[in-house]
Amino acid sequence: MSQHDKTLDDLFRDPVLASIEWRAVESLFRSLGADVSEGAGSRVRVSLNGVKAILHRPHPEKEIGKNMVRSIREFLSNAGVR
Repeated sequence: MSQHDKTLDDLFRDPVLASIEWRAVESLFRSLGADVSEGAGSRVRVSLNGVKAILHRPHPEKEIGKNMVRSIREFLSNAGVR
């Protein structure tokens, strides 16, 4: 299993995990062919398969919270990933 597959599985795992590192999520987005660009402050714009999202990079933590996991799940599902 690749690191991207593990990250994808972690994102869709129940109960929702709060120990997924942002850098792994951003790497997953890029591996799926998403356009990832910096926004103002900690915002990150992501576009995949015509679906767009604005996410907030966690700081000072490395891990994303449960609400962010839910937002990423919705984004990926809407983009046809899973």
